[in-house]
Amino acid sequence: MKGIILAGGKGTRLYPNTIAVSKQLLPIYDKPLIYYPLSVLLLANISDILIISTPQDIDNYKKLLGDGSRIGVKFTYAVQDKPRGLADAFILGAGFIGNDSVCLVLGDNVFYGQYFSSVLEKAKAQAEKFGAAIFGYPVKNPKEFGVVEFDENNRVISIEEKPEEPKSNYAVPGLYFYDNEVVEIAKNVKPSARGEIEITSINNYYLEKGKLQVTLMGRGMAWLDTGSPKGMHKAGGFVKTVQEMQGFYISCIEEIAWRRGFITTQQLKALGEELKMTDYGKYILSLAEEEV
Repeated sequence: MKGIILAGGKGTRLYPNTIAVSKQLLPIYDKPLIYYPLSVLLLANISDILIISTPQDIDNYKKLLGDGSRIGVKFTYAVQDKPRGLADAFILGAGFIGNDSVCLVLGDNVFYGQYFSSVLEKAKAQAEKFGAAIFGYPVKNPKEFGVVEFDENNRVISIEEKPEEPKSNYAVPGLYFYDNEVVEIAKNVKPSARGEIEITSINNYYLEKGKLQVTLMGRGMAWLDTGSPKGMHKAGGFVKTVQEMQGFYISCIEEIAWRRGFITTQQLKALGEELKMTDYGKYILSLAEEEV
């Protein structure tokens, strides 16, 4: 399975912070926002990753992440010259995806949970067996999200985008797993009234074919909003609190790459040495020293 991070858009809700800087390059406490969705793909054992961003921002992502070899993965880059909807990622990434299944994660999504890795593995298996797998997360304000309705067996009944009368309080986070058919489906989706290729259209296609699965994220899982300055601040505070209280870091991509076997302990130590003047680097070094 391959992975795609969609890190485009103008981030207008964060102006003036994002006038000159891509939203996903802004910090959530001690690391760039894009580290958080990237860690999701690494936790799912996905090491071949496409990063999509704007013409003005793509070089900054290349500067930050390089070709991926430092953490034992492969990064490819593509430009989205203007917002055309989330599902456009599969059209832009068609050559990258090839004959593989794919996971799409939005560049501004932050997830946290003790059993998140097993949740991801379940979704991967569902997509490869049935066709598509999405998630449902309970929210207080479902009118602001895509909402999934399901029966007592967690079978999806409907998906609606920002409904006036939500049929459940479960929002669909920006994390999706699909089989290879998604590329052709995306190519045939008609743009919505706002001129975008909507991810909801993709999901509804799989739903109509009986191929859409949903995994509910309940207690023990966190999906953090980064769509506003207040949301960014709260997400940063959450990360700071968990790291200080529990002693381990959230979305440390070097640690995840090491624990997944993408890099050796020696390579991990070298990465820590590069950042040893920071608490982040010292944390990486402490992990490497534990294995000596």
